[in-house]
Amino acid sequence: MAKKNNRNTKGRIVSAAWKLFYEQGYDETTIDEIVEESETSKGSFYHYFSGKDGLLSSLSYLFDDKYKELIPELEEKTSAFEKLMFLNRELFSMIENSISMDLLARLYSSQILKKSEKHLLDQNRIYYKLLRSIVTEGQKSGELRQDVTVNEIVKAYALCERALLYDWCLCNGDYSLMQYSKTMMPLFLSGYKK
Repeated sequence: MAKKNNRNTKGRIVSAAWKLFYEQGYDETTIDEIVEESETSKGSFYHYFSGKDGLLSSLSYLFDDKYKELIPELEEKTSAFEKLMFLNRELFSMIENSISMDLLARLYSSQILKKSEKHLLDQNRIYYKLLRSIVTEGQKSGELRQDVTVNEIVKAYALCERALLYDWCLCNGDYSLMQYSKTMMPLFLSGYKK
């Protein structure tokens, strides 16, 4: 039971922090405000994070929470292609509507500049497990090419998503990320269809 409470505490801190970052901005949000919003304590905060910067990489946890939320809806999709497009559309919609450009840029720079754990590349994340499962299913059904490994397809898919996000950040969100990916992701994925 303690492990579940630990996850809940950490999750509350992460959720509160990202809510405040979005509403107030990263620089304007204090640790005290995060603690108050999450209804935890400073001790709990520092148990999980070395400081506010330590929260930057936790955005990947929010993404994974979104994927967990979407799993039941995936069952309604009939093909691997539909499932991958659905996940992409839902994630990019979440990012476009609730993650500020500044925070996304900080996340990417923190992953590039720091020598610490690269959360976005962690193969044990729900994101990668879900993608591997969908691609495996697509290969077994004959929908996706089998001359390319599951891991190669998953890596290329994740790379394409990161490239789209990076470009969107470079362009300061001048276009709809979700709408652009509706065009680009099918073009990209068509190379892996059988």
